[in-house]
Amino acid sequence: INIHALKVEKKQLKPYIESVGTLYPDEEVVVSAEIEGILKDVRGDEGAPVYKGQTLAVIDDTDYELDVKRTEALLKQAEATLANTKLEYQRKESLYKEQLVTEQQFDDVKTRLSLAEADVDKAKATLLLSRQKHLKTKILSPLTGVIKTKHIEKGNLVKNGSPLFTLIRNNPLKMSFTITEKDLSKLKTGQQVKLKVDAYPEKEFDGILNIIYPSLDERTRSLQTEAKIPNNNGLLKPGLFAHVILYTGAPKDTIVIPSTSLLYEGESIKVFVVEGEIAKERPVKIGQKY
Repeated sequence: INIHALKVEKKQLKPYIESVGTLYPDEEVVVSAEIEGILKDVRGDEGAPVYKGQTLAVIDDTDYELDVKRTEALLKQAEATLANTKLEYQRKESLYKEQLVTEQQFDDVKTRLSLAEADVDKAKATLLLSRQKHLKTKILSPLTGVIKTKHIEKGNLVKNGSPLFTLIRNNPLKMSFTITEKDLSKLKTGQQVKLKVDAYPEKEFDGILNIIYPSLDERTRSLQTEAKIPNNNGLLKPGLFAHVILYTGAPKDTIVIPSTSLLYEGESIKVFVVEGEIAKERPVKIGQKY
């Protein structure tokens, strides 16, 4: 019988919990139109990278530009009326002090001055609203990420609230995974996470546990957790299935032996230990596999 005897080793190893998880985008946003109009330009397709503030689409601004000019003219007219009314008020005030005009005449010009001031304020508010609508003819990206879905094409009529694009942020990614009830006491935010995906079996990716949900799933008796996974090179994609290792403590001295030396008999686990020239059975209790 060929027998290989190996020395029991002691290594510095980190305790860990194994799980499986799914990758999700860090943020997903539906970009919608805030005004009505015809799309005269659409920039970007599915999968295209975008940066925050980038123009994604342009609504025909002809009507909105004309409305700005109209409200600017109304404001100038209101300001001119206010200026004339102020001059008239100053003249009437002097005359009233000298009792050359009646109180009724002075009250009349005072009222018209108040109305003129209100008209200017109203014209300013209308102009501001017109300019805001004109600015909204350009639809801008609210984040740096990737176009997941494009819902429209050039020439489409869009209305207030019409979805135009769905954007996702892929760096970092979120990874959702569950922990069993018996491991709850080992969890704390900030713990190191490592994961592997089938698409890149030779690569290992790092992350940090950042969310521990407040309650267990009553059906599975497991706790939902979430980790942040840096994705600077863009290799990882939302939806990928991940094999997760969550490290729960600092490295500690651990006795290790080859897993092939273990003998399983029912619920008991044994190894053969060399004593002099004889190999004797000894029951053992095993920990994690490294």
